Amino acid sequence: MTRLLALAAVLAAPPLFAQPYDKPPPVGPPRPVTIAAPDVATLDNGLRVVVSQRRSLPLVTVELVIRSGTETDPRDLAGLADMTATLLAKGTARRTAPQIAEAAEALGGQLDTSAGWYRTSVSMTVTRPQLAAALALIAEVTLTPSFAQGELDRERKLTLDALAVALRDPGKLASFASDRAAFGEGTYGHPAGGTPGSVARIRRAAVVAQHAKYYRPDNATLIFVGDIDPAEARTLAQSAFGAWKRPAAALRAARADDAQAAPPAPIVIAMAGAGQAGVAMTAPSIARSAADYYPGVIANTLLGGGYSSRLNLEARIRRGLTYGIFSQLEARRQAGVWWIAAQTRNESAPELIAVVLEELRKVAASPPPAEELEARKLTMIGAVSRRFETTEDLAGTLASLEANGIPVAEVTATIDRLAAVTPQQVVDFAKAHWGPEALAIVVAGEADKFENALRAAYPGLRVIPHDALDLDRATLTK
Repeated sequence: MTRLLALAAVLAAPPLFAQPYDKPPPVGPPRPVTIAAPDVATLDNGLRVVVSQRRSLPLVTVELVIRSGTETDPRDLAGLADMTATLLAKGTARRTAPQIAEAAEALGGQLDTSAGWYRTSVSMTVTRPQLAAALALIAEVTLTPSFAQGELDRERKLTLDALAVALRDPGKLASFASDRAAFGEGTYGHPAGGTPGSVARIRRAAVVAQHAKYYRPDNATLIFVGDIDPAEARTLAQSAFGAWKRPAAALRAARADDAQAAPPAPIVIAMAGAGQAGVAMTAPSIARSAADYYPGVIANTLLGGGYSSRLNLEARIRRGLTYGIFSQLEARRQAGVWWIAAQTRNESAPELIAVVLEELRKVAASPPPAEELEARKLTMIGAVSRRFETTEDLAGTLASLEANGIPVAEVTATIDRLAAVTPQQVVDFAKAHWGPEALAIVVAGEADKFENALRAAYPGLRVIPHDALDLDRATLTK
C-alpha cells in the first residue's frame, strides 16, 4: 500500500519540465585555457625542432612536417604530392609495407602519412619509452623510401577507383569544378588528390623527383608534443635526423597562386538521373598571415560554420532546402580559398543560391547583434580549445602554423584574438572579401529541372555534360 501511495503521489506531481523553453539556457563563460609557448630550436642541418611539453600522461606525439605539399604539384600532375606522401609508408630500403606496419604496431602506435597545402606530414603517437624507436621509423620512411613500382601501381588504382566514385557524387563534383572555375590554371584550381587524367600520368620518376626536391632538412620541422622536455627532444632529433644533409642550393619559394581576375558565369554540370543537385561556390580569399584573419574566422563561423550558422538556419531550418550547408575559410600560406557547399533537391538549386547571396548581403550590410556574435565566437573558441586537449591535435595545430609560416607562439594567443573580434570587424571583412561577383558558382545535377530558372538569373550560364567534363582544364571541358 505504501508503494502504491508513493507512486500515486509521483504521478500526480506536475512534470519536471512542464513549461517548455522558448530558447536554450544562456551560454556560460569559456573556461580559461593556458598553454605555454612551444620551445623552438634549429639543428645544424636546418631542421627546426618544436617542443610543447605536457607531463600529464606518458605519451608523446611526434610529427615531421615537410613545409611543401599540394601547391608543388606540376600543372599536369595534380595529386603528385599526395601520392608521394602515401608511398612513404609503402616500403623502404630495409622493409616492405607490411613490415613497416608491423613495426609501428609493435611500438603501440600507428604511422600516418599525409599531404595537404604547404605541408606533408609523417607522424606517430607512442608511449614515452618507445619514442626513440618511433623517431627511427619516421626517419626511415622519410629518408629512404623505395617507391616500389608495384606499390605505386596499387595506389594509383585505388586512387582512380576512389575518384570514379567521387565524381559520380553531385556535391563532390560541384566542389572540384568550382575550385577550377574560381582559379582557372592557378595553383589552387586542382584537386589535392588529383584527377583521373593526372593520376594516370604519375610515374615513378616523378615521385622520386618530388621527394628529392622537397624532402630536405631546411624545409622541415620536427614537432614533439607530450611527456618530453626540449633538451631531450633536441638530442633525439639529432640522433634520428642529424645525418640528413642539407643540399647546397637553396630551395626556391613556392610559386604564388595566379587566380583568375574574375570567375566565369555560373556553370551547370548536367548529370542525368542525379537524385540531388550539388551546389558549390568558391572564391579567392586571404592568406593565413592577413591582419584580418581572426575577423574572417568569426565572420565565416557566423555565416556558415556549423549548425547554428545563418546559412543553416535559413536554408535548412526555415526553408527545408538542404540537410546542411556549410562555408569554410581556408587561409593558406600565400593566399586562401573560401567556399560554400550544400546538396539540395534539383528543383530548389536556384532558390538555394539566392538564399546564399542574400545572407552574404546581410552580413556585409550591418553588424551582427552582440548576442549572436558572442555565441558564434564561443563556438569557435570551444573548437579551438578542443584542439589543445590531445597531443595529436595540438601537434596538428602546430604543424599548420609551421606550414603557413606563422610563429608557433601564436598558439598561446589564438583564443584571445578570437574573443577580441568586434561586430564592425565582421562587417568590414565581409565587405572587403565577400563580394558576390567573386564567387564561382557550380551546380551539378539533373539540369533540365533547374537550368531554365538559373538561366533567367544568369543569362551567360554554361552547361557542361557530365561526360564532357575535364577537371584538368580551366575551361572544364574536353
